[in-house]
Amino acid sequence: MTALIATLLAAALYLGGTLYQLHCLRQRQTASPSILRGVGALALIAHAISLYGEIFTGQGLSFGFFHVSSLIAWLVIAVTLVFSLRAPVTSLLLVLFPVALIAKLLAWLLPDQGAATVPGHSALLVHVLLSILAYGILAIAAFQASLLALQNHQLRHRNPVRFNHTFPSLQTMEALLFQFVLCGEVLLTLALISGFVFLDNMFSQGVAHKTLLSCLAWVVFGILLWGRHVRGWRGSKAIRWTLAGFLLLMLAFFGSKLVREFILPM
Repeated sequence: MTALIATLLAAALYLGGTLYQLHCLRQRQTASPSILRGVGALALIAHAISLYGEIFTGQGLSFGFFHVSSLIAWLVIAVTLVFSLRAPVTSLLLVLFPVALIAKLLAWLLPDQGAATVPGHSALLVHVLLSILAYGILAIAAFQASLLALQNHQLRHRNPVRFNHTFPSLQTMEALLFQFVLCGEVLLTLALISGFVFLDNMFSQGVAHKTLLSCLAWVVFGILLWGRHVRGWRGSKAIRWTLAGFLLLMLAFFGSKLVREFILPM
């Protein structure tokens, strides 16, 4: 009963935060960062309570498809709110609140099948948590890149409509994008290293594709950071490389879980 109340409360808060931002967008006003942080913090508390009941089981921690989706959504919102204390990233919440709302409701409505369970004392848990954290940070980078692409498109076509009034300047958006990519690349590096340390074989039949795609994503993000530092890459090139790296990571992270938990069991 507690988990149900927490789920509905989190969903209501995410919905309320989204509607508030849409109202500000229609009025050509800037949404108050303090209000968004307050709503987001309350939603995260309720979300965490419901997550606890879903993930922590008697056998260990359940990391099924929808559980992980909900956990990553929680993490992305939390990181965004923390970053918002020193950088203008609250505009991302216009996209992130609805995503978290959908992820939370799906985790509640659709119980995971064939979910992987990791013992709470297992060293493998370090690899799993690092992977989730890396994915969450790079997911924020992908959202940032998408909004930057939209902003670029509108300015190129001399159509600075309501969305541009909501976003920070292009220079600020771009600087934040590379901060997220750098942070995510460091975490992805640690996640891959921990996988090679704690897993018996990272290229075994069950995880080979996941390892290969994750390594390719690591290379793509590494090339992007090199290009930024050495060649001064920015704009459309930075956006394309960011989205390409995230697509590879999404296929590695969610593609393998989707096949293993929903397609193969059939």
